[in-house]
Amino acid sequence: MIGRPAGRMRPGASAAPVERSRDFWGTLRRLLARLRPDRLRVVSALGLGVASVASAVAGPKIIGNATNILFEGVVGRMLAPGETKAQAVSALRAHGERQIAAMVSAMNVTPGKGVDLAALGLALGAAAGVYLASSAFQFGQTYLLAGVVQRAMYGLRREVEEKLARLPLRYFDSHPHGELLSMVTNDIDNLTTTLQQGLSQLLGSVLTILGVLGMMFWLSPILAIVSLVTIPLALVVTLLVARRSQVQFGVQWDQTGSLNSLVEETHTGHVLVQVFGRRRPTTEDFDGQNRRLYEASYRAQFLSGVIQPAMQFVANLNYVVIAVLGGYRVASGLLSLGDVQAFIQYSRQFTMPITQIAGQMNMLQSGMASAERVFDFLDEDEEPPEPAPPAKAAARRAAHDGRRGALRLEHVSFRYEADKPLIEDFSLDVAPGETVAIVGPTGAGKTTLVNLLVRFYEIDAGRILLDGVDYRDLTRDEVRAAFGMVLQDTWLFGGSIRDNIAYGRPGATAAEVAAAAAAAHVDHFVRALPHGYDTLIDGEASNISSGQKQLLTIARAFLADPSILILDEATSNVDTRTEVLVQDAMARLRRGRTSFVIAHRLSTIRDAGTIVVVDHGRIVEQGRHRELLGRHGFYWSLYNSQFAGAGAAD
Repeated sequence: MIGRPAGRMRPGASAAPVERSRDFWGTLRRLLARLRPDRLRVVSALGLGVASVASAVAGPKIIGNATNILFEGVVGRMLAPGETKAQAVSALRAHGERQIAAMVSAMNVTPGKGVDLAALGLALGAAAGVYLASSAFQFGQTYLLAGVVQRAMYGLRREVEEKLARLPLRYFDSHPHGELLSMVTNDIDNLTTTLQQGLSQLLGSVLTILGVLGMMFWLSPILAIVSLVTIPLALVVTLLVARRSQVQFGVQWDQTGSLNSLVEETHTGHVLVQVFGRRRPTTEDFDGQNRRLYEASYRAQFLSGVIQPAMQFVANLNYVVIAVLGGYRVASGLLSLGDVQAFIQYSRQFTMPITQIAGQMNMLQSGMASAERVFDFLDEDEEPPEPAPPAKAAARRAAHDGRRGALRLEHVSFRYEADKPLIEDFSLDVAPGETVAIVGPTGAGKTTLVNLLVRFYEIDAGRILLDGVDYRDLTRDEVRAAFGMVLQDTWLFGGSIRDNIAYGRPGATAAEVAAAAAAAHVDHFVRALPHGYDTLIDGEASNISSGQKQLLTIARAFLADPSILILDEATSNVDTRTEVLVQDAMARLRRGRTSFVIAHRLSTIRDAGTIVVVDHGRIVEQGRHRELLGRHGFYWSLYNSQFAGAGAAD
């Protein structure tokens, strides 16, 4: 293809807000299935996560043992040396210190002996070792998951790009460009963040809860049960807030797409906005959509932020209960001070992952909203499949009589909507090298006919034959390779002039590019530029004139050397002098090629071999210029409407 028609955009379009995920778990399963090719790395990351959590969970118990060593050393120095522990306990009871006696009885003390520094050093070294090991395991887990997630998102972006190439033109006609850009960029980036941060933290939080819960029951079943009482409260808070935030995150991403669409359309049509004095209404429209995005984002982020202080309150409440009850049990000799200290640490570790899970649920809800949008896009209906045996079609074309550019439309019917006929029973026979002009009023079906010729849309009935071969027996690439297009709205991409011309035929040499440029009257002005063919064109091609843009697209068509040309009033946006150059270049380009000219100015197609007059999707007249004028029919009316007061029609 030499050019591409721009998809039609709906100004100010916005989709309906997404209230909640239609299938949260189904979307999550579909997302996790994308990690299946890296399942060995995922399993390894899971193993490292278990090892990291096990090391971290062992830390408080080891530190608790160090605390016991310190406390027992301090208490031992306070007891009379030379006594046994039993004698010291009996003496305390004899003095009425029964509670202290019970506490000493449960401790491993030697009266008169201070802190065992060697044992304390070993305990602290072991604690440092397990925490260092935990960090190392967590680093390995993060490294593996980062690779897994990025590879999965790389594949997802590639699928989205390939999907864009397989979608029919009707999809782009009905979806604003800004929403597509938002889905391809914002939604996939949000999904990447969700998996990158959320997957690792969610896995670590779940494993931490399980490990910590086991240690808590091992240290003190009673304190563990007391701690678990707060879990239902935490779950209720999490579920209530997460359910509301899910709705707002869906609205937030939907409004983001709508705002992006408005910005993209306004930026593309900036000149028109200024010319028609629509700056104020456009600004008001932007302010309104920006306000809706602000409100949705504010509610989503506020609800997300509510979980943290709510869970912190629950954690502090749990801490107070454990500290009071644990202190009493230490004083009663039912639990060591180090175990209470370890239990308090475990209770903190227990509530912290619950808080993290609550926060990750909000991120997960946002990520699932984005994932649904991406998966909905990937599930869109594609163009009908290519013919199964393309080699057979190629053989049929090779067996043809060698002509290039013959087209025949036989009783073609097409409609965009099932209940609104557009083209009905359309037939046309075009010989190789013939120039066919397509004229008619706005909405008559001219552009639709071109879309059918290059197979942007599939016909509903009838058939189209290229060099005697039915389109249905050819691949779309085979069909479109025969066409070159020079459109009224030029399309150039950011890059050098050489790259833009060479887009017509990948692999073309510099000499071939220069020859095509010379044929299109491009070479002389390109060589006058400071960097010649290496001159860079910006995204809007604002550093060259409209006429130069048009000549570049013609040079691109020259290089592609198609058998059939489609010319859409390519001189309408240029000055009179440049129009002469463009007309001459197009005349050279049409020489020996079948050409379809969409004519708006009827004076430009007087020499066409065939003029097809279209109205309401039907051919109402067909013939040469003078012949059609002599009939005094529809074409005669169109022609005279353009030249009224300029002299009699010739």
